[in-house]
Amino acid sequence: MEILQYPHPALRFPACPVRRVDGAIRQLVQEMTRLLLQHHGLGLAAPQVGFPYQIFLIRLDREQDDPQSVQVLLNPVLSDFRGSVEEDEGCLSFPGLYQPIRRARSVHLRAFDLEGREIRRTVAGLEARVVQHETDHLHGILFIDRMSETARLASRDYLEDLVQRYCEAQKRGKIPPDEVILEQLNELAARQSLTAAKVQEPV
Repeated sequence: MEILQYPHPALRFPACPVRRVDGAIRQLVQEMTRLLLQHHGLGLAAPQVGFPYQIFLIRLDREQDDPQSVQVLLNPVLSDFRGSVEEDEGCLSFPGLYQPIRRARSVHLRAFDLEGREIRRTVAGLEARVVQHETDHLHGILFIDRMSETARLASRDYLEDLVQRYCEAQKRGKIPPDEVILEQLNELAARQSLTAAKVQEPV
């Protein structure tokens, strides 16, 4: 498992709710935790590793390399967006790219943990930014979509280089054709939607 880079189709594929936490989901979370710690990230969403599930991990203290410092959130719903602040933001799927992004200063978060326990709290500051960024991933929204026109223009060469490298990797057979990837994503999403509901969406 690896962190996928733009413009991989999985990054634009809307994630489905997690209906049941089984061994496969727990293994996915374990691998995502390893990657998040390895890359010293603040957050990582399941679509970034090729799984169309509403799961993301956050770790607000990069100095902590303990898996216990990582929080797992399933089926998140954000509401009550308040305030506005613009700060530099990056993404593990766009290594080395940082641009100012405007986000709500605080939001109300509703989600579930791996044991099915409901989480409800208002988050602010860095946590609010990370939660908004990762929730965007679950809906196929990338931080480049939130950039100002000026920031997008400043990032144009970088993005074109990523696209070129992706196309070259496909030509060499290192990445499957997009049609094959989309078929795999649809199969994964269908598999989760057919399982018995043990984890509910927040209401």
